Amino acid sequence: MHKHHSALGLATALRPVQPVTLLRPHAAARAARFFVEKFPGRPLYAVKANPSPDLLPILWENGVTHYDVASIAEVRLVRSILPESTLCFMHPVKAFEAIEEAYFEHGVRTFSLDSIEELDKIVAATKGAEDLTLCVRMRVSSDHSKLSLASKFGVELTEAKELLQRTRQAADALGICFHVGSQAMSPQAYVQAMDKVRAAIVQAAVTVDVIDVGGGFPSIYPDMEPPAMEAYFHAIHKAFESLPVSYSSELWCEPGRALCAEYASLLVRVERRRGDELYINDGAYGALFDAAHVGWRFPVKLLREPESDVRDIGFSFYGPTCDDMDRMAGPFNLPADVQPGDYIEIGMLGAYGCAMRTGFNGFTAGERVEMDDEPMATMYVIDDEPATAVPSNVITL
Repeated sequence: MHKHHSALGLATALRPVQPVTLLRPHAAARAARFFVEKFPGRPLYAVKANPSPDLLPILWENGVTHYDVASIAEVRLVRSILPESTLCFMHPVKAFEAIEEAYFEHGVRTFSLDSIEELDKIVAATKGAEDLTLCVRMRVSSDHSKLSLASKFGVELTEAKELLQRTRQAADALGICFHVGSQAMSPQAYVQAMDKVRAAIVQAAVTVDVIDVGGGFPSIYPDMEPPAMEAYFHAIHKAFESLPVSYSSELWCEPGRALCAEYASLLVRVERRRGDELYINDGAYGALFDAAHVGWRFPVKLLREPESDVRDIGFSFYGPTCDDMDRMAGPFNLPADVQPGDYIEIGMLGAYGCAMRTGFNGFTAGERVEMDDEPMATMYVIDDEPATAVPSNVITL
């Protein structure tokens, strides 16, 4: 893999024809250390956010030892790269064969569930194993989050009592988990969810060994600047301390976006301009799925030397395929004099962008280049790093 000092330098020197994924290992390492050092419990990396074989060892080397896997393919991947890691199979609906292989071949001992049927399946697939950590997933509100995860999975509070009691009988350790939705913009999301967890524990009168607050930890995007990450950690810790659980109970979380969003960005070339529409060489079937299908606005920057001094206007993007759906509405604010041949960096694409690429129409990922410069925004400053580690033009919270 090539290395380069900056996105602007790369665009100017190489003038790449294909899109280039810009990787910043130091940003992922910084995010991992932040969670390991400051979260008041154990972080599990949600592999689905970015399963890159290059990223996983970076997280491991910076203290992330537990991984939230959602499929048998993710189990195999992480086990092959990080053989000493602890894997937690946190998809609430799994194939019998996937559970069986995970338990007997890959040493997985933690599974999530949200129904009696799934509990029975786990018990049968593991042949009545007595060393299981079973996490009952509760349905909680996604009102404070930009993307809801409140409809597909999770047992309702009114139905949780029997499931928790049955699971307690089958489990060596009983956990309760939930997911407040992606990009939670307020710590209150976790406080409200913990209130529901408290009610469930009281109703079921069970001993709980693990509280897993799931993912949803935010990154920075245009018009989405969340509170400092420490505010989330403080609110979670305070709510956890008030739960009716034993002193030995563990607190877990499952950051995905928060650990990998800053890891990667995308360098694209403008192929055509039509008014306020720019045709670029990556799109909805590449790294920009979320920009097209859920209207996500990623930060953008025109890479030109000398810099443009023209005012910004809002642009929409078309990707390279023949499909009209390959459109990113934006608006993406760029200097009004953008023209064909210009290069644009699209930031914060380490989460989901890298994971959701397809080869539709023959347009595939281009080269990957390791960068020395900072991501377009960061949530993290580590206490023992000098202030100069984050340049003044980088947004920090």
